[in-house]
Amino acid sequence: MKVAIVGAGAMGSGIAQIVASAGQEVKVYDKSPSALDRSRRQLEKRLSDFQKKGRLTNTEAQMIQTKISYTSALAELSEAKLVIESIIEELATKQRLFQELEDIVDENCILGTNTSSLSITAIAAACRKKPGRVVGIHFFIPADQVNLVEIIPALQTRSPITRQVEQIIQQWGKTTVLVKDRPGFLVNRIARPYYLEALRILEEGIADIATIDWAMTHLGGFKIGPFALMDYIGNDVNYDFTRQLFESTHYDTRYQPSIAQKRLVEAGYLGRKTGKGFYNYFDHSTNPAPRQDETLGKQILIRILVLLINEAADALFHQYATKEDIDLAMSTGIDFPYGLLSWADDLGIGFVVRQIDELYNTYHEDRYRCSPLLRLMQKRAERFYE
Repeated sequence: MKVAIVGAGAMGSGIAQIVASAGQEVKVYDKSPSALDRSRRQLEKRLSDFQKKGRLTNTEAQMIQTKISYTSALAELSEAKLVIESIIEELATKQRLFQELEDIVDENCILGTNTSSLSITAIAAACRKKPGRVVGIHFFIPADQVNLVEIIPALQTRSPITRQVEQIIQQWGKTTVLVKDRPGFLVNRIARPYYLEALRILEEGIADIATIDWAMTHLGGFKIGPFALMDYIGNDVNYDFTRQLFESTHYDTRYQPSIAQKRLVEAGYLGRKTGKGFYNYFDHSTNPAPRQDETLGKQILIRILVLLINEAADALFHQYATKEDIDLAMSTGIDFPYGLLSWADDLGIGFVVRQIDELYNTYHEDRYRCSPLLRLMQKRAERFYE
């Protein structure tokens, strides 16, 4: 199968590497020759680093390079049987691209979008001829390292296309979860409390950045704390996704962006890529040590954890995905230590509901409303898993 990637940024380049590593031909398109050249050079560097670490042989690295070609002419994608778009997150721009692609590729070519936040249905609607071949194929950064891919059919997507794409992505060595076309899809939406509630705790002066991160990693078993993770993602990227989710859910207060993070973005303190975010990353920088108070740490952990569980339960309640895919997605896509619904069973559904209600009774804010599913399960003494 010939595959085409539209967009030679970090994500597009990473997807191309995955396809080539699976032994398939892939053509990377970008209208900017300099972006293509940068993508080529970065691939060479990554493959060289992998060889030094013993992850690839010289023969394997050469094979990957020979499978990838580059072009700045969109018409050269005409032979592709699968196109994956990975360009700027602007709906109108993506729609124009899909209209162009529809006139270039043949009628059996699948058109995929790697959008992380936009409506797949709205993108598919731009295709007047065959909207049923458009599907969301959402990789996570870094694409070559994160094993999860969300498959999101639009309202128009034909069922055989969805199944075919799942099989293709699995053949590339990735784990797939099937997700309904809803704002934020699955992983990024359910993960919002990890960032937003940590920011809220900071803004209230309950604990500082280092202490909150310590509580989540040392006591909760998370591999990276919320503030370190926001710095890694980029505060601009993280903030903008939250803003888009807030708007696309008709301003649901559960996803209200943080003013503290907005100020960092305005200052240009975007995280690791700028040398400063919530933490300093310049040479010889010293960051504050956490306050290792286990009582305080457990309060922080439980507060964030029950809201994560609440989001996961709501996703199941609204049938965004199966309970198995929800847990798989959160443990694979964002590397949480456990599936959140399984974690809820361990804590006890009644305990989770009481903790959420306690937050609501304190703040009387809708962001702390308990999922109806959790209330029903508490009433019936049910668990997510037997």
